[in-house]
Amino acid sequence: MSEPAAGLNSEQLGAYFALIEVGSLLQYAVDEHLRADGDLSYVQFQILARLVDAPDGRLRMTDLADGVVYSRSGLTYQAGLLDKRGLITRAPSADDERSVMVTVTGAGRELVARVLPGHVERVRELLFASMTEADLAGLGSILGRVRDHMRAVPPRSAKPRAGRKRTG
Repeated sequence: MSEPAAGLNSEQLGAYFALIEVGSLLQYAVDEHLRADGDLSYVQFQILARLVDAPDGRLRMTDLADGVVYSRSGLTYQAGLLDKRGLITRAPSADDERSVMVTVTGAGRELVARVLPGHVERVRELLFASMTEADLAGLGSILGRVRDHMRAVPPRSAKPRAGRKRTG
């Protein structure tokens, strides 16, 4: 039998809980604003914002799922809701018939432009108002390094789907 892994020390545990709480509080506040101002969930806003920022306003569905860190089925559902509202379109990829391309529409761009100022203000007020410039630089450096470490594993879209076995 192998030895159990050592637990987190008090400093690690405190940092972990603070990070989780800050993320939850920020996401709750941002989600509340997005629902009130744009009838959007946080995930729907992330989808639209990534598409607005993408070349030609288009991304493959799997790249979108990896970028917003959301399940394939959940993203398909959210994309369906956005499609019904006329905020995005979905179509088979011209390069790979197995891929679906998602494109932001003019209405989607307009909605992002409308909710973005309030979103930015909420993030500035809740996250950045209590920080110094040095705090911000340090936080950006640390979180960037942690993000890169976490993203070094293959993206979720490259992992086998649950219940399916790879052959060959």
